[in-house]
Amino acid sequence: MAHTYTPGLRVSGRATVRKERRLPLAGTVLVTQGANVKAEDIVATAELPGIVSTVNLMNILGVAADEVPSFMLKKVGERVAENEVIAETRPFFKFLRSVAHAPIDGTIETISDVTGQVIVRAAPRPVDLPAYIDGTVVEVRENEGVVVETEGAFIQGILGVGGEVCGPIMIAGHGRDAVISPADLNESMRGAIVVAGSFVSSDAFKRATELGIAAVICGGFNDIDLRALLGRDLGVAITGHEEIKPILIITEGFGRIPMAKATYDLLAAHSGHRASASGATQIRAGVMRPEIIIPALTRAGSSRATATPQQTGLQVGARVRIIREPRFGVLGMVKSLPTGLAMVECETRIRVVEITCDDGVTVVVPRSNVEAIES
Repeated sequence: MAHTYTPGLRVSGRATVRKERRLPLAGTVLVTQGANVKAEDIVATAELPGIVSTVNLMNILGVAADEVPSFMLKKVGERVAENEVIAETRPFFKFLRSVAHAPIDGTIETISDVTGQVIVRAAPRPVDLPAYIDGTVVEVRENEGVVVETEGAFIQGILGVGGEVCGPIMIAGHGRDAVISPADLNESMRGAIVVAGSFVSSDAFKRATELGIAAVICGGFNDIDLRALLGRDLGVAITGHEEIKPILIITEGFGRIPMAKATYDLLAAHSGHRASASGATQIRAGVMRPEIIIPALTRAGSSRATATPQQTGLQVGARVRIIREPRFGVLGMVKSLPTGLAMVECETRIRVVEITCDDGVTVVVPRSNVEAIES
């Protein structure tokens, strides 16, 4: 059977999901292989070196560089408080005395008799690495991190902003084509992952922020509102590091677009279930999609290594979404994959795919204009 590879968007009611949790530098792993963990459990920890601040004592005290150590009141390794005197001169007339103060809370790291400078380093910053998903630790990487595995529903979106959160799934509005207003959100949604139909206005998103909602999942969002939310154009880059709450996951695209039925139905079926979500998106090499992971309510105490499902490619009968105009966002099924090149409207000869859309219309579009919906 003819087939081709194309970007895929996974919407699966049952999948085995593995997440690598890696520290940014060497640290300590706190769990053992086979341990069951919750999303918020800390599985590894490390300490990032504190910032350094330099004090030019040669200039402040007006002495030669090799004389600086003799005027120090603190030694290497001693702790100091911000504005504490760390060095001073001792002239015959006290009013001629010069003093130097610590610029930050920290520790004296070096005293140089060559440059006449003292380096003060702030206390290290702890980095705690949570499990992110409820699951089982299937691999421990010494001093680096762990791999956590779970089974459950797995849903990918088109674009997201913001980091990782966990909470119960709650439905706002009525149906996948609902336009959510501030009135559709309430205090009971605090800390929840809210599924919000086809569109969320900027006012509704502000209300979600006020209520402390963890994540908003919607079919569409205005690009102008997204720019205002971030304070900049998104561009082609990596997201997931934005300091925003709630995080935002868009499943279809910009504008008012009803959420795909398969996506909405799967999320609605898990209303009240605990889930993890991440807005991290990478739109270039090593594509990364925003995601919602809903662990199964019943999970074995021990896990077995299961291969991650592989992308099978675009085949006859596969579910797809058209991702460019004029039928942007339309879902359908691959009817055929014509061999050879075909002429399209712009008079370019490219590979195409014939699709039977859900509304019954059959269209022929470039293969680069569709994405597979993997289940």
